[in-house]
Amino acid sequence: MLSDTKLNAILKNKFKSQTIMNRILFFILCITPFLHLESTLADKMEKPNVILIMCDDLGWGDVGFNGNKIIKTPNLDLMAKNGLRFQRFYSASAVCSPTRGSVLTGRNPMRLGIPTANAGHLKESETTLAEHLKGIDYQTGHFGKWHLGTFTQTQRDSNRGGQEKHRSHFTQPDDHGYDTYFATEAKVPTFDPMVKPKNHPARTWWDPVTEKEKQVPYNTAYWDPDGVVSNNLQGDNSRVIMNRVIPFIDSAHKANEPFFASIWFHTPHLPVVAGPEMTKLYSQYSKYEQHYFGCITAMDHQVGRLRDYLRNNQIHNNTMIWFCSDNGPEGKKGSAPGSTGHLRGRKRDLLEGGIRVPALLEWPARIEPGKSTSLPCFTSDYLPTILEWTGVKYNSTKRPLDGISLCAQIETGDHVRPAPMAFHFGGQQALIQNRFKLHVRKKGNNPGSVSSALYDITNDPGESNDLSSKFPFLTAQMLEQLTIWSKECLSESQRLSE
Repeated sequence: MLSDTKLNAILKNKFKSQTIMNRILFFILCITPFLHLESTLADKMEKPNVILIMCDDLGWGDVGFNGNKIIKTPNLDLMAKNGLRFQRFYSASAVCSPTRGSVLTGRNPMRLGIPTANAGHLKESETTLAEHLKGIDYQTGHFGKWHLGTFTQTQRDSNRGGQEKHRSHFTQPDDHGYDTYFATEAKVPTFDPMVKPKNHPARTWWDPVTEKEKQVPYNTAYWDPDGVVSNNLQGDNSRVIMNRVIPFIDSAHKANEPFFASIWFHTPHLPVVAGPEMTKLYSQYSKYEQHYFGCITAMDHQVGRLRDYLRNNQIHNNTMIWFCSDNGPEGKKGSAPGSTGHLRGRKRDLLEGGIRVPALLEWPARIEPGKSTSLPCFTSDYLPTILEWTGVKYNSTKRPLDGISLCAQIETGDHVRPAPMAFHFGGQQALIQNRFKLHVRKKGNNPGSVSSALYDITNDPGESNDLSSKFPFLTAQMLEQLTIWSKECLSESQRLSE
């Protein structure tokens, strides 16, 4: 391995002579759309079924397959053993709505006009993964949290629904390629999702209340294409969601049609509530921890239920199941149960703990068991990767992708990403180029005043050693790339909003 001194000298010489080339390369790799995503998969086998499972605020260290010794996630751990575990998988943002937009479009949230949670909405001008797959005869369904727009313009619902100032953000999954859906606008409790206890001020957790006279509405709703859903909404919320997923898959299977299902669990977004069967597993811990740990295990049970259904019906072999979280865990370290493992930062932070998330891919037909990869990738890669594996071309010159297809890297075991990953949230930006990560944070109220830190993520995942003074030319080059990308995103967002 090159010493830091030699590496810095090489970089200095390289970047002095290739500044223009670097700019061109960055545009080619990160901004220019992938116009000809093709695959021979369709010639080799039937179209694969696609399932995207995403948790809400699940930390990198909240699962057994990433080393957690307390929270029981046996079904996710089996997925990891039977498929591919991503060691460096990132959410496209540090909060949920932006990340969800990246999943469905392959584009950075800053291009979409969704800079944070409860802001903006998924525009119909965007072409989603559901629309692409529906175009090749997939049955498409969305289940769980939506958070990419409101479900009503007339009645009060959740964070924004029904409020006059948010009426322009009305958009539902069936506006974006989904045949059906069962979804909430935003968060709900993870047990008995439509109610909360009377006179209970806490927003973090509570014990389930079975007596109706002691309950009050949580002031949100589940919606489907016919309107508000009122039946079968009691108990574990992950079960409530899965009760709608399995009939959808069963219908597609019986019709001999491929399916695409996005399953966006609310777990473990606050308020965390778990039933007595789950909290009993963690009785030695605090009440907050019992409910946090318990709702994750309850969600894991539903993942197991889904996997059992697929196997019992002999459709698991050609079904790809992706799993990840939308960002890091809530709260300050020490005051909230969520774990980032050895990573620094949490939700709302572009440090590793805020955006590096647990992630898996299980697909027996293509993925050998027991694999893991240190390839840097993120939620914007879903769309181009799945399109290539399903034989769909992405050909929109007006909608440049930020994600890339990971098919070749996954199938060859290559750990090198051919394009950088850029992030923007609040007063922070970040750029990841394989080994190195540049983190930029605004200082004070002056928009032009920033502090930059460079980290060797391969050897320092905890981001404890700033190398910007040791590698000034690399730092400057990455900052230039990040600035170019940021300006391009802002320009596109403004153009699309006109």
